[in-house]
Amino acid sequence: MSPGQTGARLRLDAALDHLSVIFAGMTARPDEYNCECHWGGPEELAQLRTPDTELEPDLLRRTWQATDWTDHGAVLRRILPQFARALAGGLDPAWPSDAGRSFALGRWQEWPDAQAGAVREFLHAWWACTLADPRPVVPVHDVLTVVTEASATIGPWLAVWETLTGFPADGHLAGLVAEWEWELIGDQLPWHAWDHEEEIRDELTAWLVRHAPARLRAHGAPEELLNRIRLLGLAGADRWEDPGWDGRPCDPPDRETGPGR
Repeated sequence: MSPGQTGARLRLDAALDHLSVIFAGMTARPDEYNCECHWGGPEELAQLRTPDTELEPDLLRRTWQATDWTDHGAVLRRILPQFARALAGGLDPAWPSDAGRSFALGRWQEWPDAQAGAVREFLHAWWACTLADPRPVVPVHDVLTVVTEASATIGPWLAVWETLTGFPADGHLAGLVAEWEWELIGDQLPWHAWDHEEEIRDELTAWLVRHAPARLRAHGAPEELLNRIRLLGLAGADRWEDPGWDGRPCDPPDRETGPGR
């Protein structure tokens, strides 16, 4: 483990420990309710009204995935220390945006300074630790989805990535481009955003066009991937009519609508 990776891991561990301190004793509201047919029964609901007890993994998942709590913020504060550790430890949500959306629905940025600061530090520490790890337990593109949805912005996360060059950060960049380039070529965000979808997509695309080519070349990325980044810098018909457009994995795009899907 490199010094940078060790430092990032220690920062994440400290952030997780701090969440446990800040949110100790938190419970859902006494009158909190959720539909028994799709969430759980009264015995499980009672666990959310009991502080500092571990939830069974499936109950934890059902709790953070639910979007219809009476007081989502209180429920999030109740599960946050365990939820954050599950995320950082490799929890693989079927839809990473849902995990970030759970933070957003809790309106954590409006919480008291100590609470909001603890959440912010966890998100930043998790992101930094992921970028520093050659083989993170959660892929970089999934972590970026979570933290972007949690904060309703992508700029701060890209700014951190911009400061980290070489191994392993550039390898992660190549992986993200390979994972997301087709959606972005089609002018779509690679996940369903809760809010600001167009702005996030435009900012991500512009950042990749500006920063990815040199880093990917230094990493030894194939020319095909570099060409896809170049195409991202072209707008409208210029992209579809460019000699480098290959139309994959579909028929050649319609001039009015772009690539078929």
